[in-house]
Amino acid sequence: MAVRIVIPARLQSTRLPEKVLADVNGLPMVVRSYRQAEQVPGVDTLLVATDSKKVQEVCESYDVPTCLTDPSHPSGTSRLAEVVSTQGWDDSDIVVCLQADEPLLPPPVVSHLIDVFSSQTHAPMGSVYDVITDSDELSDPSIVKVVLNQQSEAIYFSRAPIPWDRDGFVKGIDSSALTLHHRHIGLYAYRAGFLAQYLAWEASPLEAIESLEQLRVLYHGESIAMARASEPVPPGVDTPEDLAKVRALLTLLS
Repeated sequence: MAVRIVIPARLQSTRLPEKVLADVNGLPMVVRSYRQAEQVPGVDTLLVATDSKKVQEVCESYDVPTCLTDPSHPSGTSRLAEVVSTQGWDDSDIVVCLQADEPLLPPPVVSHLIDVFSSQTHAPMGSVYDVITDSDELSDPSIVKVVLNQQSEAIYFSRAPIPWDRDGFVKGIDSSALTLHHRHIGLYAYRAGFLAQYLAWEASPLEAIESLEQLRVLYHGESIAMARASEPVPPGVDTPEDLAKVRALLTLLS
C-alpha cells in the first residue's frame, strides 16, 4: 500500500478568477500548497492534477510535478479518479485529495488523517472535522457541519445547524449550548479502488439538495472515517478577501 497526495487545481473559479495562480507572498497559490504537502512524511507520490496547460507550465517552472486532466470534470473527485487510472495506482493505495486553495493547511493534520484512515480499513473514504465553539459558525450555511457516531464515522453532513438542540436552542443558538457540533474540513482520503465505484453511482438526492458530494457515499451505505484535526486549520481561499487574510497571516508567521 502506497500513500499518494493529489492536489486538484482547476484554473477557472467564479469568485476569484485563476485563484490557484494568485500570488501568495511570492509563490503561486498552488505551488505554496504543494510546498506545504511536501512536509507530510511517508508520502510516495505528490503531484498537481490540473485542467490547464497554463497551470502546468507554472508548476513545472517550480519543479512541481503535474498531471494534465480532462477539463470537463464536474468535481475534484472525478479528476482524482482519472489520475488514479492514468497513473496505474493499486486499488489498495491511499489517495489524499488536498485542495490547491488551502495553502496554509498544516501538514500534521494531513498526517493524522492518513494514520486514522489507515487503521479503519473497512471505510473506503476518510475526512477531517473540528469542534464548533462559535454559534455564528453553526448558523453559517457556508460552513458544513458533520454529525458522528461513536466510532467517529460520519452519520450526516449538512449546511444546516445540526444536531439541533431542541431544548438548548429554544431561545436561539448560543455558544454555551454547543456540545456535539462539528465543522467539516474539506480534506479527503480514499482507497484508490473506491473512486471508480463512487463515480459509477448516480448522484443522490441528498447531495443534490445540500450541494455536498460526500453525501453520495453515505446514501449508498458506505462509511466515511472522520479524524479530528490535530491542530487548528486556517481558512482556505475562495474570495479576494480570503486571499488578503492568508497573505496577512503568512506575513505575521514569517
